Amino acid sequence: MPVRPLDDPPTGPASVHRQILALAVPAFLALVAEPLFLMADSAIVGHLGTDQLAGLGVASAALLTAANIYVFLAYGTTALVARRLGAGQDSAAIGAGVDGIWLSLLLGAVTTVVVAIFAGPICDLFGASPAVADEATIYLRISAFGIPGMLAVLAATGVLRGFQDTRTPLIGATVGFAANLVLNVVLVYGAGLGIAGSALGTVLAQTGLAAGLLTVVLRRARRLGTRLRPHPAGVLTAARTGIPLLVRTLALRAAMLASTWAAAELGDVPLAAHQVAMTIFGFLAFALDALAIAAQALTGRTLGAHDIDGTRAATRLMLWWGWWMGVALGILVAAGHTVLPILFTGDQSVRDALSVALLIVAIGQPVAGLVFVLDGVLIGAGDGTVLAWLQVAVLAAYLPLLWLVHVHADSLRAAGPSHALLMLWWAFTGFMVFRLIGLALRARSGRWMVTGV
Repeated sequence: MPVRPLDDPPTGPASVHRQILALAVPAFLALVAEPLFLMADSAIVGHLGTDQLAGLGVASAALLTAANIYVFLAYGTTALVARRLGAGQDSAAIGAGVDGIWLSLLLGAVTTVVVAIFAGPICDLFGASPAVADEATIYLRISAFGIPGMLAVLAATGVLRGFQDTRTPLIGATVGFAANLVLNVVLVYGAGLGIAGSALGTVLAQTGLAAGLLTVVLRRARRLGTRLRPHPAGVLTAARTGIPLLVRTLALRAAMLASTWAAAELGDVPLAAHQVAMTIFGFLAFALDALAIAAQALTGRTLGAHDIDGTRAATRLMLWWGWWMGVALGILVAAGHTVLPILFTGDQSVRDALSVALLIVAIGQPVAGLVFVLDGVLIGAGDGTVLAWLQVAVLAAYLPLLWLVHVHADSLRAAGPSHALLMLWWAFTGFMVFRLIGLALRARSGRWMVTGV
């Protein structure tokens, strides 16, 4: 696939630019909603006491891990629905979405049972004090009953994105956030339920959000005369499509956890600074992931419509967007690399180390922009199996870099926290470069451009 110079915007209909913005902007705002849920919970629970706040931190980490490994419910469903929509098979498109929703409810029910039963042992794995572990267990056991709703939201969002609709999930996320805030205040303080009230409020808000999005999807299905009952073959197809994306997600998660392990080897100050740097990197990823969502929807639709030229043109255009979005984000982070640390910590040594790490984060943003877009394009093309193998290969290439950091941990600690974290984030930037190389080679091959349903 030929690649145009990224300083020269690809020529093409202005409508494609508008489509990208129309999909990406609401998607970005909806992606930010989940952190807002957690921020609201933290602000409310934080006034109950240190044990409760720490317990919320432990339980949230476990809950997000349990839910986020199923992100393929959104990504895979978007690709399936968009491809059928592009082929003009609207009823089959919504049918594929309904199958994905049934799969999400099945996985949610199983995960709820496992998390609720083993909430105590799961929280104990974090090594927190008994008082904190008790609070975490209360929150996790109750919030486990919101997992089916969380997964149904992922699947329903994937359906709507496949239909090129990112506004409805944004409206749902906004209403859900407001409901979560009100319910938590009422249940935690008004009803005096403490951290249990926060968990219950979040369950009710997530379930309500799922019900709202499912109503929108089911109404569309009825209008198109699509069956609503579970179709075993379709559910199996949705599961089979999701397995490679699950492997990809687990490999990505493993890279993040391995990076944290390497940071812990460097000492408390580098670890603290690394966690904040990774948090900022994650927030920047929301903006880039919004472009990836647009790429999924547009790629699936054009390939479903047998439009190879349109797929190439849209890909070039989205790569241009990804590059310049990365440049813009990098400039913002670089400009604030001495200011942002002040917002997160009062420890000067952590601030100094974080300031250095943020410069590397800034340098890597253009690479990240290309990575996210290419990832979205290939997901939209249904190229999940290759993506899984690529991500596992990239993880295998990244681990030796972290091993070098581990081997030289003593000398890096002696050189100071800033130097130690500098080396770690250069290694992580190498991880992103490895991803870019693998994705770019696959994209240039053109073998992923399979048309039709």
